Amino acid sequence: MGTRWRVCLVAGTRMSLQPLHDAVQATLDRVVAQMSTWEADSDISRYNRAEAGIWQALPQPFFDVLRCALDIAEASGGAYDPTIGPLVDLWGFGAGSRGHRVPDNAEIEAARVRIGWRRVALRDDPPAVLQPGDVALDLSAIAKGYGVDAVVARLRDHGITGALVDVGGELAGYGRKPDDTSWRVLVETSPEADDADPCVLSLDGFAVATSGVRWHRFERDGRSYAHTLDPRSGAPVEHAPAAVTVIADDAMHADAWATALTVMGVEDGFTFAQAHGLAARFVAAEAGAGGTRMTPAFAARLAP
Repeated sequence: MGTRWRVCLVAGTRMSLQPLHDAVQATLDRVVAQMSTWEADSDISRYNRAEAGIWQALPQPFFDVLRCALDIAEASGGAYDPTIGPLVDLWGFGAGSRGHRVPDNAEIEAARVRIGWRRVALRDDPPAVLQPGDVALDLSAIAKGYGVDAVVARLRDHGITGALVDVGGELAGYGRKPDDTSWRVLVETSPEADDADPCVLSLDGFAVATSGVRWHRFERDGRSYAHTLDPRSGAPVEHAPAAVTVIADDAMHADAWATALTVMGVEDGFTFAQAHGLAARFVAAEAGAGGTRMTPAFAARLAP
């Protein structure tokens, strides 16, 4: 996934950690083998190369992640869209790109023709997905979150009663630390925020993910372009939040919703999150653009 993972856990002094480490790595390796567009022989890469009309069998985890992605695409009105692959490559953010670039309108329109989550059909038994022709999936905005959930499940299978899992900044915590306190994590704030008043979450059976444009962008001719693309316009999100943090029961949903709300923007995203009961916190990228706001559901999760 082009990132690192870390697990803090509670274990007996006699437990051998190397087998546990290997189990976590093997779990994430399977996610990569199924959902990474950077691996030519992954399941997702084979699907993206498949001919029109082919039903491709999917491993159950990939199938479940894709179904979740399509559900969130529908719920968000297309602000999140797992078929965004052509745009990701076009703007230079994907595995098939040759570096960041600013495409012309004709190129953008040609890519947008290939995009559309409604074009993807799933078949439950056996799990499979239809390639309608020239669809390129990209699960980068949800697969890391799923990876966190998969690691949590693997740790529980190994009898670990408390852990904090971090995969590229997407986090989930469960159980208690040895001092009987919950796992506490610091939420990203604006550069102007008062360090004396940090935003801290307590994770006990919850997950948190952050998306935004603060650290991922490029510049051309004096203009800044965010790495977060709007599937509806075919271009990077304009006036995107510096950061959107979402809390959910699992990291897969938190990851995808953080992206969807970032695409919607500070105003529309915040209104949507409130209306749908999402626990979200927005940090505006520009002075006077709303500052920092959180939904009531997010405020309820703050650490005491």
